[in-house]
Amino acid sequence: MIEFLFELIGEFLIQVAVEALVELGFHSFDKSRRPLNPWLAGLGYAILGAVAGGITLWLLPDHLVRNEVLRKLNLLLTPLAAGGMMCLAGVWRARRGDAVLRIDRFAYGYVFALSLALVRFVFAQ
Repeated sequence: MIEFLFELIGEFLIQVAVEALVELGFHSFDKSRRPLNPWLAGLGYAILGAVAGGITLWLLPDHLVRNEVLRKLNLLLTPLAAGGMMCLAGVWRARRGDAVLRIDRFAYGYVFALSLALVRFVFAQ
């Protein structure tokens, strides 16, 4: 049981760390541009999440969660938790008066984390 918790926490930390790096990259862009269509932005986050999933596969090719049932549970729960963390990061940024990006909202963070998790779920060994 403890091993499963470490594996689950590891998957969660991978997704949150990658999302945080993407968020830092987006904060460096020019803020004067016209915002994208929300559906297009969601598609962009899904593609970026899939690319990030591919990169994490290159770095960590094995599943951190070995049990098939637990891997499916991880696929459902970890993106929800990662989206929630991104939402909390957005609230924290808004309270500080910083710019809040789309990935700082639950839906966009969830889409990013879900596509990352799907790539890892399907292609990891």
